[in-house]
Amino acid sequence: MTRAIGPLIRSEQLDLVVANAENAAAGSGLTPANYRELVDAGVDCITLGDHIYRRREIISVLEREPNIVKPANFPVTAPGRDHAIVRSRNGVQVAVISLLGRVFMRPVDCPWTAADRVLGGLPPEIRVILVDFHGEATSDKQLMGRYLDGRVSAVLGTHTHVPTADECILPKGTAFQCDLGMTGPLDSILGRRVDRVLEATLTFNPTHFEVASNDVRMLGSIVDIDPETGRATAIRRISVTQAEADRMTRPEAASHGEPR
Repeated sequence: MTRAIGPLIRSEQLDLVVANAENAAAGSGLTPANYRELVDAGVDCITLGDHIYRRREIISVLEREPNIVKPANFPVTAPGRDHAIVRSRNGVQVAVISLLGRVFMRPVDCPWTAADRVLGGLPPEIRVILVDFHGEATSDKQLMGRYLDGRVSAVLGTHTHVPTADECILPKGTAFQCDLGMTGPLDSILGRRVDRVLEATLTFNPTHFEVASNDVRMLGSIVDIDPETGRATAIRRISVTQAEADRMTRPEAASHGEPR
């Protein structure tokens, strides 16, 4: 699916691509090779979540690269940056922040306090601010959206792998969606083979949850933001199937003037 990012950037005229990549390494964690593949494909900034350190080799990338962030409510001593400032293709500087929810998640510091701390330290000229809220509970995500409404451009949820149909612009101009879904196999249980998960659920037998491979899709949302005010003006969900990705990347697409 990474090969579809470039054609999608061109067809949708995307100025910035942000991806949560904490499951890129065979369903758990992120490796330096995964990081490089995503960046080379057109991803401008990478956020992570509770699986951030599943692959220890990513720590050097977290400490070295400026376009990948840890959840800002992790301890200060945890490897990684609490935010990133990246330049979009139209020249606008964009701040990207990741936060981890607390309901049904691992114990972490207060995400609301962390959000205030990071926002308070951003340069005043940064108007466009994206927040990835990585959480289990929709209530947690909705509260963060309301809390940051008017202070950031978008609060977009990740973690549950299933897209929600609640995308909206909140009253003060912040785009919001509880969960963007995943890029992965739709014919699965959270990206894992259905038969493996079902066997473990019914029998309690220890079973390896292999990554599924059928009906792979790229899910996400496109947000339009006014760079002068930092307010969102539109948000819409997207879903790219494997067949659509193949069609977008065919050599003949370019010869017919279609996006590649």
